[in-house]
Amino acid sequence: MKSADRSRFIRGVLFDWDGTLLNSYAADSAAYLAMFHALEIPWGRAELEANYSPNWYRVYRAAKIPRTKWDAADKLWRLNYAKQAPKLLPGARRVLSQLSRRHTLGLVTSGDRDRVHRQLRDFRLLEHFAARVCSGDTRLRKPHPAPLRLALRHMELHPVETVYVGDSPEDLEMARRAGVRAAIAVLGPFPTEKRLRAAKPDLLLDSIEELPAALARLQS
Repeated sequence: MKSADRSRFIRGVLFDWDGTLLNSYAADSAAYLAMFHALEIPWGRAELEANYSPNWYRVYRAAKIPRTKWDAADKLWRLNYAKQAPKLLPGARRVLSQLSRRHTLGLVTSGDRDRVHRQLRDFRLLEHFAARVCSGDTRLRKPHPAPLRLALRHMELHPVETVYVGDSPEDLEMARRAGVRAAIAVLGPFPTEKRLRAAKPDLLLDSIEELPAALARLQS
């Protein structure tokens, strides 16, 4: 990257949702395990953790769920997830409030739009994000850069003016393919740490609470 690009102010900060801002792995895995049981798939938590991906169709393929049952699997997952009550990760609300004073914020998630928007409204965070790209808003999913590029168009930002923050290797790959200034990883509750470290993020944070200081260092 050219030095002139590095000195450019970071105007936009875009986030993943599940595992990055929302502590949702317990809810997510409970929904998966109930769905596996209903479909008589012999998977437990160990198999789910070994094969977890934010693209749930990769999980379905790994679990050998026939494509003809994917719609039923989706419905079962949503039914069981609706019984859960995930919370924001510690510090997430404060970090978003702090960053929104200096940066335009965006959300790019693989989560279902109805579910994610309901959670954003419940947590009173909907208006924090100038763009909210969810599953189904683009034909191609993470790690393809299409979802992130769509958010950047909505925000009228150039990739080099932005960073993306996520908790999975797919997040990092999407960010790099979209050409953002930095692909930032945060260690969260999902079982992605080993693969996340192997993906060599530009910055690796132990928690979302470290993000404001990390952004300040990027611009120094």
